Amino acid sequence: MESNKLANIIKIVVTVIAVIGAILLVRVLMAGEQEITDSVELQNSLVSPLVYFSQMLFFAAVIITVILSLLGLFKNPENLKKTLLGLGVFGVLFIIAYFSADSNAVLDNAGKVLEGGEAGSSVNKLVGAGIVFSLILGAIGLVFFLIDLGKGLIKS
Repeated sequence: MESNKLANIIKIVVTVIAVIGAILLVRVLMAGEQEITDSVELQNSLVSPLVYFSQMLFFAAVIITVILSLLGLFKNPENLKKTLLGLGVFGVLFIIAYFSADSNAVLDNAGKVLEGGEAGSSVNKLVGAGIVFSLILGAIGLVFFLIDLGKGLIKS
């Protein structure tokens, strides 16, 4: 009975959100593309509420997802241990990537140093670490893919 009430409440909330979104969209469509493009006032009165509403829905979805995921983790300590172990491994891999990345100057096609791309910049180091981290994760994924492919070939 409790889940039926919850399902009805969720249906009502989703319906209200859909109606609000439809009203905001219809207001924008009725104004016309050219009028909205020409008038900043019209943009602020019609498009901005739609964008704001979409942002709020996005933030609400992210917050609800994170909260429900954390609740699920805390309810199951075994999964919490596995998750923390996985995050620890990710952290170690990122540290390895960070220390193996360089912070050399970033040059354009003419060989000039780009603004903010000076040698030794922390941004260069983090971007390099992100690239190396992606390569490490890609290599690990490829190894597991090949192992799984090999197992599949051996079984058949």
